[in-house]
Amino acid sequence: MGDVRIDLHAHSSASDGTDSPAELVAAAAAAGLDVVAITDHDTTAGYAGATAALPAGLTLVPGAELSCRLDGVSLHMLAYLFDPAEPEFARERELVRDDRVRRARAMTGKLVELGAPVTWERVLEIAAGGAVGRPHVASALLEAGVIGSIDEAFTPAWLGSGGRAYVSKHELDPYDAIRLVKAAGGVTVFAHPQAVKRGRVVPVAAIGELAAAGLDGIEVDHVDHDEATRASLRALAADLDLLATGSSDYHGTRKTVRLGAHTTDPEVYERLVARASGAEPITGR
Repeated sequence: MGDVRIDLHAHSSASDGTDSPAELVAAAAAAGLDVVAITDHDTTAGYAGATAALPAGLTLVPGAELSCRLDGVSLHMLAYLFDPAEPEFARERELVRDDRVRRARAMTGKLVELGAPVTWERVLEIAAGGAVGRPHVASALLEAGVIGSIDEAFTPAWLGSGGRAYVSKHELDPYDAIRLVKAAGGVTVFAHPQAVKRGRVVPVAAIGELAAAGLDGIEVDHVDHDEATRASLRALAADLDLLATGSSDYHGTRKTVRLGAHTTDPEVYERLVARASGAEPITGR
């Protein structure tokens, strides 16, 4: 595929990104990408808008980032090229999305009890119809002047795991996630598996067990992995015969990372696509 630039992890306003799906694909083309994946949290709601606005020559990979939990540790599973209409998987995504609303409302209530001048109505306005989540609550905190940055929201003082205003949510067992995605014809990649600054991460041994259960790859090149971590994850991927991807995890202005900041090797991308049967990448014409 030559010098092809591929970013397999990007969010739109269908979840917690700030770009609309149409703006996301326009930004991807402007950033010089050849391939971009739309991977909103537990939803495929951005597909139609992204596909309708797809610039000529840009390839869109339909996907989702699934909320999972293993032995008390939250983790994210990237799913690509699955059939979004497959009933069992569609029902499970809906369960997770519905619980995101309950959770975000409960966190907002806790913040009010802590004296923060935020409202549920404002959180919903910030979400603007997207799958509501912690980043929207964090944005309300920032807007109210309670914190100085979005990152500050994700600490024990506020919304961080176990924090004063933290509320747990319904999350998939990652083994169930792999099974559901495979049954829908898709492929799975463990997102930022060693992003230790976000909180607890699963042990390396668990990645081996997930690989044995059918995991296709791990996200290696990511803003939350330092060089030593990337090297160890690349070696682990080779040992476990997992595909090693690279992605920006773009969220628009909600994070500082830019589209294409990290990319996936074209050969790895081709292997991922070859394993999928639920959907195909879409190229703008």
